[in-house]
Amino acid sequence: MDLSLVIPAYNENESIPELLKQITAATEPLDLDFEIVIVDDGSNDGMFETIKSLKPEYPNLVAVRFRRNYGKSPALAVGFNKAQGKFIITMDADLQDDPQEIPHLLKKLEEGFDMVSGWKKERHDPITKTLPSKIYNYVTSKLTGIRLHDFNCGLKAYRREVVESFLVYGELHRFLPVLAHWQGFRVGEIVVKHHARKYGKSKYGIRRFFNGFFDLITVLFLTRFRTSPLHIFGIIGFLTFMVGVCIEVYLTVLWFQGVGIGKRPLFFMGNILIIVGIQFIGFGLVAEMISAGLAENENYSIRETLE
Repeated sequence: MDLSLVIPAYNENESIPELLKQITAATEPLDLDFEIVIVDDGSNDGMFETIKSLKPEYPNLVAVRFRRNYGKSPALAVGFNKAQGKFIITMDADLQDDPQEIPHLLKKLEEGFDMVSGWKKERHDPITKTLPSKIYNYVTSKLTGIRLHDFNCGLKAYRREVVESFLVYGELHRFLPVLAHWQGFRVGEIVVKHHARKYGKSKYGIRRFFNGFFDLITVLFLTRFRTSPLHIFGIIGFLTFMVGVCIEVYLTVLWFQGVGIGKRPLFFMGNILIIVGIQFIGFGLVAEMISAGLAENENYSIRETLE
């Protein structure tokens, strides 16, 4: 199998027939052996029945149906596991992603990239989505060191070994470029077309942006600090400890000058900061020992071997 198109979908009954037509039109000139894998994430609008009715028309159509709504990351994980293609392209089912970008994504992979992420440079979404998204992408890029403009674009292309190298769970689908980059894969980006939603309404609210920043912290720990947790806990602990020490030194000077400090809130704050700082350093040491024990089972990403 040359190519697998993995499409997570939730309540997109109206979009599916048109989406399949667009995908077929975009892939026919490529002369590739491909499949379309749709993961129904617990839809209740009759979408899976529509997919079954379209199966005779699209024999290369594969579908999986969840019993309930689990989220995009589990849908992608199941889709990746089901896909058989050498190359895998993901896209959303709401017709906002353009299947005509499929050849461009594949061409970028042929340049030597292992993963290519789409960049919706011109978005047809309300400012309530575009503005938080810009802030989120900027912060993610700065903290992870990956110079991408759009981490959450549904249009992405992968070589098979990339999707086999990481576990997608929770809501980590937003950070797949980060996980791929951290394992040494070459990650690229291309500008892609973005269309206004044609049917239904967005399934995501403002809550996803708050969740996204919490997930960013998770990813940073899974990548940068997984094997050296003392670095982050130690820095926080040391700074907290030193602030507490400085406060107590200041109060000690006042005490020698005859100023009473026993009932001052600053005195108790300094003590608390010293204790918290020591605890953070202790947490870091414990985490470091746990990390050392897990290092024996660490899987390293190997590009090739010559013997």
